[in-house]
Amino acid sequence: MCTYNGAKYLPEQLKSIADQRVSVDELVVCDDRSKDDTIEIIKSFAATSKFPVRIHVNEENLGSTRNFEKCLSLCEGDIIFLCDQDDRWRNDKVDKQLAYLDAHPELDAVFSDAEKIDDYSKPTGGTIWQEIEFNEARQQLWRSGRSHEILFNGFVVTGATLAIRKSCLKRLMPFPTHVQDLIHDAWIAMVLSLEAKIDFIPDTLISYRIHSSQQVGFGNKVEKVQLSDRFKRDRKQKLMPLEEKADKLHELYLLLRALPFVPREKLIKLYLSQKHFYTRAALPENRWKRFTPVLSQLLRGYYRFSSKDWWLPAIGDLLE
Repeated sequence: MCTYNGAKYLPEQLKSIADQRVSVDELVVCDDRSKDDTIEIIKSFAATSKFPVRIHVNEENLGSTRNFEKCLSLCEGDIIFLCDQDDRWRNDKVDKQLAYLDAHPELDAVFSDAEKIDDYSKPTGGTIWQEIEFNEARQQLWRSGRSHEILFNGFVVTGATLAIRKSCLKRLMPFPTHVQDLIHDAWIAMVLSLEAKIDFIPDTLISYRIHSSQQVGFGNKVEKVQLSDRFKRDRKQKLMPLEEKADKLHELYLLLRALPFVPREKLIKLYLSQKHFYTRAALPENRWKRFTPVLSQLLRGYYRFSSKDWWLPAIGDLLE
Protein backbone atom coordinates (compact mmCIF):
# COMPACT_ATOMS: atom_id res chain seq x y z
CA MET A 1 0.00 0.00 0.00
CA CYS A 2 1.26 3.44 -0.96
CA THR A 3 0.02 6.36 1.12
CA TYR A 4 0.06 10.13 0.94
CA ASN A 5 -2.22 12.25 3.12
CA GLY A 6 -4.73 9.42 3.21
CA ALA A 7 -6.05 9.74 6.75
CA LYS A 8 -9.65 10.43 5.74
CA TYR A 9 -10.38 7.07 4.10
CA LEU A 10 -7.53 4.90 5.37
CA PRO A 11 -9.33 3.27 8.35
CA GLU A 12 -12.00 1.80 6.06
CA GLN A 13 -9.42 0.36 3.69
CA LEU A 14 -7.34 -1.12 6.51
CA LYS A 15 -10.43 -2.73 8.05
CA SER A 16 -11.33 -4.30 4.69
CA ILE A 17 -7.85 -5.86 4.51
CA ALA A 18 -8.14 -7.17 8.06
CA ASP A 19 -11.59 -8.64 7.28
CA GLN A 20 -10.40 -10.77 4.36
CA ARG A 21 -11.73 -14.34 4.31
CA VAL A 22 -8.17 -15.49 3.52
CA SER A 23 -5.67 -13.40 5.45
CA VAL A 24 -2.71 -11.62 3.89
CA ASP A 25 0.74 -12.55 5.27
CA GLU A 26 1.97 -8.98 5.59
CA LEU A 27 1.08 -5.38 4.84
CA VAL A 28 3.90 -3.26 3.45
CA VAL A 29 3.26 0.49 3.51
CA CYS A 30 5.37 3.14 1.79
CA ASP A 31 4.35 6.63 2.81
CA ASP A 32 5.33 9.53 0.56
CA ARG A 33 5.85 12.01 3.44
CA SER A 34 2.25 12.56 4.50
CA LYS A 35 1.46 15.70 6.44
CA ASP A 36 -1.72 14.42 8.09
CA ASP A 37 -2.41 11.54 10.52
CA THR A 38 -1.75 8.77 8.00
CA ILE A 39 1.22 7.24 9.85
CA GLU A 40 -0.50 7.41 13.24
CA ILE A 41 -3.54 5.59 11.82
CA ILE A 42 -1.38 2.83 10.33
CA LYS A 43 0.63 2.44 13.55
CA SER A 44 -2.59 2.13 15.53
CA PHE A 45 -3.82 -0.53 13.11
CA ALA A 46 -0.48 -2.37 13.27
CA ALA A 47 -0.67 -2.57 17.08
CA THR A 48 -3.65 -4.95 16.92
CA SER A 49 -3.14 -6.54 13.49
CA LYS A 50 -2.97 -10.33 13.18
CA PHE A 51 -0.33 -9.97 10.45
CA PRO A 52 2.89 -7.93 10.38
CA VAL A 53 2.61 -4.32 9.19
CA ARG A 54 5.86 -2.84 7.91
CA ILE A 55 5.88 0.94 7.56
CA HIS A 56 8.43 2.84 5.48
CA VAL A 57 8.45 6.63 5.28
CA ASN A 58 10.28 7.97 2.24
CA GLU A 59 13.17 10.36 2.82
CA GLU A 60 11.76 12.54 0.04
CA ASN A 61 8.53 12.66 -1.94
CA LEU A 62 8.81 10.07 -4.74
CA GLY A 63 5.47 10.43 -6.49
CA SER A 64 2.98 7.65 -7.15
CA THR A 65 4.93 5.48 -9.63
CA ARG A 66 8.29 5.56 -7.84
CA ASN A 67 6.56 4.97 -4.50
CA PHE A 68 4.80 1.87 -5.81
CA GLU A 69 8.08 0.64 -7.30
CA LYS A 70 9.75 0.94 -3.90
CA CYS A 71 6.84 -0.68 -2.09
CA LEU A 72 6.70 -3.64 -4.48
CA SER A 73 10.42 -4.24 -4.09
CA LEU A 74 10.03 -4.44 -0.28
CA CYS A 75 7.30 -7.09 -0.34
CA GLU A 76 8.41 -10.59 0.65
CA GLY A 77 5.44 -12.71 -0.46
CA ASP A 78 5.14 -14.65 -3.72
CA ILE A 79 1.87 -12.89 -4.60
CA ILE A 80 1.53 -9.13 -4.15
CA PHE A 81 -1.80 -7.27 -3.99
CA LEU A 82 -1.49 -3.63 -5.02
CA CYS A 83 -3.55 -1.44 -2.74
CA ASP A 84 -4.71 2.18 -2.79
CA GLN A 85 -5.28 4.07 0.45
CA ASP A 86 -8.85 5.18 -0.21
CA ASP A 87 -10.72 2.14 -1.55
CA ARG A 88 -12.39 -0.85 0.14
CA TRP A 89 -11.73 -4.52 -0.58
CA ARG A 90 -14.51 -7.08 -0.82
CA ASN A 91 -13.87 -9.76 1.79
CA ASP A 92 -13.17 -12.48 -0.82
CA LYS A 93 -10.70 -10.47 -2.94
CA VAL A 94 -7.56 -12.23 -1.69
CA ASP A 95 -9.26 -15.63 -1.78
CA LYS A 96 -10.50 -15.25 -5.37
CA GLN A 97 -7.31 -13.82 -6.83
CA LEU A 98 -5.06 -16.33 -5.09
CA ALA A 99 -7.25 -19.18 -6.33
CA TYR A 100 -7.15 -17.81 -9.86
CA LEU A 101 -3.36 -17.55 -9.95
CA ASP A 102 -3.03 -21.00 -8.36
CA ALA A 103 -5.26 -22.41 -11.11
CA HIS A 104 -3.30 -20.57 -13.84
CA PRO A 105 0.44 -20.97 -13.14
CA GLU A 106 1.23 -19.66 -16.63
CA LEU A 107 -0.10 -16.21 -15.64
CA ASP A 108 1.77 -13.54 -13.69
CA ALA A 109 -1.14 -11.23 -12.87
CA VAL A 110 -4.90 -10.96 -12.57
CA PHE A 111 -7.14 -7.89 -12.19
CA SER A 112 -10.84 -7.31 -11.67
CA ASP A 113 -13.68 -4.87 -12.08
CA ALA A 114 -14.67 -2.49 -9.25
CA GLU A 115 -17.86 -0.79 -8.14
CA LYS A 116 -17.67 2.98 -7.82
CA ILE A 117 -18.31 4.64 -4.47
CA ASP A 118 -18.41 8.26 -3.35
CA ASP A 119 -16.84 10.21 -0.48
CA TYR A 120 -19.36 8.65 1.90
CA SER A 121 -18.72 5.06 0.75
CA LYS A 122 -22.06 4.90 -1.05
CA PRO A 123 -22.26 3.22 -4.49
CA THR A 124 -22.58 5.81 -7.24
CA GLY A 125 -23.99 3.31 -9.72
CA GLY A 126 -22.03 1.39 -12.28
CA THR A 127 -18.50 0.02 -12.35
CA ILE A 128 -15.16 1.18 -13.70
CA TRP A 129 -15.37 -1.36 -16.53
CA GLN A 130 -18.66 0.15 -17.63
CA GLU A 131 -17.06 3.59 -17.58
CA ILE A 132 -14.15 2.54 -19.81
CA GLU A 133 -16.34 0.24 -21.95
CA PHE A 134 -14.45 -2.94 -21.15
CA ASN A 135 -17.53 -4.81 -22.30
CA GLU A 136 -18.14 -8.43 -23.32
CA ALA A 137 -16.80 -7.85 -26.83
CA ARG A 138 -13.54 -6.36 -25.58
CA GLN A 139 -13.23 -9.06 -22.94
CA GLN A 140 -13.48 -11.68 -25.70
CA LEU A 141 -10.86 -9.78 -27.69
CA TRP A 142 -8.60 -9.78 -24.62
CA ARG A 143 -8.92 -13.53 -24.15
CA SER A 144 -8.32 -14.16 -27.86
CA GLY A 145 -4.73 -12.99 -27.36
CA ARG A 146 -5.14 -9.35 -28.39
CA SER A 147 -5.08 -7.71 -24.96
CA HIS A 148 -2.09 -5.56 -25.96
CA GLU A 149 -4.10 -4.01 -28.82
CA ILE A 150 -6.77 -2.93 -26.32
CA LEU A 151 -4.13 -1.37 -24.06
CA PHE A 152 -2.50 0.50 -26.96
CA ASN A 153 -5.76 2.46 -27.15
CA GLY A 154 -6.25 3.23 -23.46
CA PHE A 155 -6.29 2.07 -19.86
CA VAL A 156 -8.19 -1.00 -18.75
CA VAL A 157 -6.25 -2.41 -15.81
CA THR A 158 -6.73 -0.53 -12.54
CA GLY A 159 -3.75 -1.08 -10.24
CA ALA A 160 -5.95 -1.10 -7.15
CA THR A 161 -7.53 -4.36 -8.41
CA LEU A 162 -4.27 -6.02 -9.42
CA ALA A 163 -2.54 -9.08 -7.95
CA ILE A 164 0.87 -10.03 -9.37
CA ARG A 165 3.62 -12.58 -8.83
CA LYS A 166 6.74 -11.07 -7.31
CA SER A 167 8.85 -13.17 -9.70
CA CYS A 168 7.78 -11.01 -12.68
CA LEU A 169 9.01 -7.74 -11.17
CA LYS A 170 12.58 -8.22 -12.36
CA ARG A 171 11.27 -7.95 -15.94
CA LEU A 172 9.11 -4.91 -15.18
CA MET A 173 11.33 -2.66 -13.06
CA PRO A 174 12.49 0.01 -13.02
CA PHE A 175 9.19 1.56 -14.07
CA PRO A 176 9.54 4.27 -16.74
CA THR A 177 8.49 7.73 -15.60
CA HIS A 178 9.21 9.92 -18.64
CA VAL A 179 6.10 9.01 -20.67
CA GLN A 180 3.01 11.03 -19.75
CA ASP A 181 0.17 8.96 -18.22
CA LEU A 182 2.25 5.75 -18.25
CA ILE A 183 2.03 5.12 -14.51
CA HIS A 184 3.02 1.89 -12.77
CA ASP A 185 -0.17 -0.10 -13.38
CA ALA A 186 -0.34 0.86 -17.06
CA TRP A 187 3.26 -0.27 -17.57
CA ILE A 188 2.76 -3.55 -15.69
CA ALA A 189 -0.38 -4.36 -17.67
CA MET A 190 1.16 -3.41 -21.01
CA VAL A 191 4.28 -5.56 -20.67
CA LEU A 192 2.46 -8.58 -19.24
CA SER A 193 -0.21 -8.36 -21.94
CA LEU A 194 2.47 -8.58 -24.62
CA GLU A 195 3.63 -11.79 -22.96
CA ALA A 196 0.03 -13.09 -22.59
CA LYS A 197 0.59 -13.32 -18.83
CA ILE A 198 -2.28 -11.24 -17.46
CA ASP A 199 -5.98 -12.03 -17.25
CA PHE A 200 -9.07 -10.79 -15.42
CA ILE A 201 -11.86 -11.87 -13.10
CA PRO A 202 -15.19 -10.34 -14.21
CA ASP A 203 -16.26 -9.42 -10.71
CA THR A 204 -16.23 -6.26 -8.58
CA LEU A 205 -13.62 -7.30 -5.99
CA ILE A 206 -13.12 -3.76 -4.66
CA SER A 207 -15.10 -0.60 -4.13
CA TYR A 208 -13.23 2.15 -5.96
CA ARG A 209 -13.62 5.60 -4.49
CA ILE A 210 -14.20 8.56 -6.80
CA HIS A 211 -13.29 11.88 -5.18
CA SER A 212 -11.74 15.19 -6.14
CA SER A 213 -8.47 14.83 -4.19
CA GLN A 214 -7.27 11.54 -5.66
CA GLN A 215 -3.86 11.70 -7.37
CA VAL A 216 -4.57 9.28 -10.22
CA GLY A 217 -7.56 7.31 -11.45
CA PHE A 218 -10.99 7.88 -12.87
CA GLY A 219 -11.71 11.21 -11.20
CA ASN A 220 -12.09 14.10 -13.57
CA LYS A 221 -13.19 13.65 -17.17
CA VAL A 222 -11.91 15.77 -20.02
CA GLU A 223 -14.64 17.95 -21.46
CA LYS A 224 -15.48 17.25 -25.09
CA VAL A 225 -14.92 20.02 -27.62
CA GLN A 226 -18.30 21.40 -28.65
CA LEU A 227 -19.20 21.45 -32.34
CA SER A 228 -19.66 25.23 -32.23
CA ASP A 229 -16.09 25.64 -30.97
CA ARG A 230 -14.46 23.34 -33.52
CA PHE A 231 -14.43 25.94 -36.29
CA LYS A 232 -13.59 28.89 -34.03
CA ARG A 233 -10.59 27.51 -32.14
CA ASP A 234 -7.05 28.14 -33.29
CA ARG A 235 -5.80 25.29 -35.49
CA LYS A 236 -2.86 24.74 -33.12
CA GLN A 237 -5.39 23.83 -30.41
CA LYS A 238 -6.59 20.94 -32.58
CA LEU A 239 -3.16 19.73 -33.68
CA MET A 240 -1.37 19.94 -30.32
CA PRO A 241 -3.24 17.00 -28.67
CA LEU A 242 -2.62 14.90 -31.77
CA GLU A 243 1.10 15.56 -31.63
CA GLU A 244 1.16 14.86 -27.89
CA LYS A 245 -0.66 11.55 -28.49
CA ALA A 246 1.81 10.64 -31.22
CA ASP A 247 4.76 11.46 -28.96
CA LYS A 248 3.38 9.28 -26.15
CA LEU A 249 2.81 6.35 -28.49
CA HIS A 250 6.28 6.79 -29.97
CA GLU A 251 7.93 6.77 -26.53
CA LEU A 252 5.92 3.70 -25.55
CA TYR A 253 6.93 1.97 -28.78
CA LEU A 254 10.62 2.66 -28.11
CA LEU A 255 10.32 1.37 -24.53
CA LEU A 256 8.62 -1.86 -25.56
CA ARG A 257 10.87 -2.48 -28.55
CA ALA A 258 13.86 -2.35 -26.19
CA LEU A 259 12.53 -5.31 -24.17
CA PRO A 260 14.15 -8.47 -25.60
CA PHE A 261 11.29 -10.77 -24.56
CA VAL A 262 8.53 -8.77 -26.31
CA PRO A 263 7.51 -10.25 -29.70
CA ARG A 264 8.19 -7.59 -32.36
CA GLU A 265 5.15 -8.59 -34.41
CA LYS A 266 2.89 -7.53 -31.53
CA LEU A 267 4.22 -3.98 -31.79
CA ILE A 268 3.25 -3.44 -35.44
CA LYS A 269 -0.11 -1.82 -34.63
CA LEU A 270 1.52 0.43 -32.04
CA TYR A 271 4.06 1.54 -34.65
CA LEU A 272 1.31 2.22 -37.20
CA SER A 273 -0.77 4.05 -34.60
CA GLN A 274 1.97 6.53 -33.71
CA LYS A 275 2.63 7.12 -37.45
CA HIS A 276 -1.10 7.77 -37.92
CA PHE A 277 -1.22 10.44 -35.21
CA TYR A 278 1.94 12.10 -36.53
CA THR A 279 0.27 12.25 -39.97
CA ARG A 280 -2.86 13.83 -38.50
CA ALA A 281 -0.81 16.33 -36.51
CA ALA A 282 1.03 17.42 -39.66
CA LEU A 283 -2.01 18.01 -41.91
CA PRO A 284 -1.68 21.33 -43.78
CA GLU A 285 -3.74 24.44 -43.20
CA ASN A 286 -5.20 24.25 -46.69
CA ARG A 287 -8.25 21.97 -46.64
CA TRP A 288 -7.80 20.82 -50.23
CA LYS A 289 -4.27 19.68 -49.52
CA ARG A 290 -5.52 17.56 -46.62
CA PHE A 291 -7.73 15.42 -48.86
CA THR A 292 -5.04 13.05 -50.17
CA PRO A 293 -3.37 12.21 -46.81
CA VAL A 294 -6.75 11.84 -45.06
CA LEU A 295 -8.04 9.56 -47.84
CA SER A 296 -4.85 7.50 -47.64
CA GLN A 297 -5.29 7.01 -43.89
CA LEU A 298 -8.96 6.13 -44.43
CA LEU A 299 -8.28 3.51 -47.10
CA ARG A 300 -5.68 1.84 -44.89
CA GLY A 301 -8.13 1.72 -41.99
CA TYR A 302 -5.83 3.75 -39.75
CA TYR A 303 -8.55 6.09 -38.46
CA ARG A 304 -9.68 3.18 -36.28
CA PHE A 305 -6.61 4.01 -34.17
CA SER A 306 -8.27 7.35 -33.40
CA SER A 307 -11.80 6.21 -32.57
CA LYS A 308 -14.23 3.32 -32.92
CA ASP A 309 -16.37 5.94 -34.70
CA TRP A 310 -13.54 6.35 -37.20
CA TRP A 311 -15.45 8.58 -39.62
CA LEU A 312 -15.78 11.41 -37.07
CA PRO A 313 -12.06 12.27 -36.73
CA ALA A 314 -11.67 11.84 -40.50
CA ILE A 315 -14.44 14.37 -41.19
CA GLY A 316 -12.95 16.67 -38.56
CA ASP A 317 -9.52 16.50 -40.18
CA LEU A 318 -11.02 17.46 -43.55
CA LEU A 319 -13.21 20.31 -42.37
CA GLU A 320 -11.73 21.90 -39.23
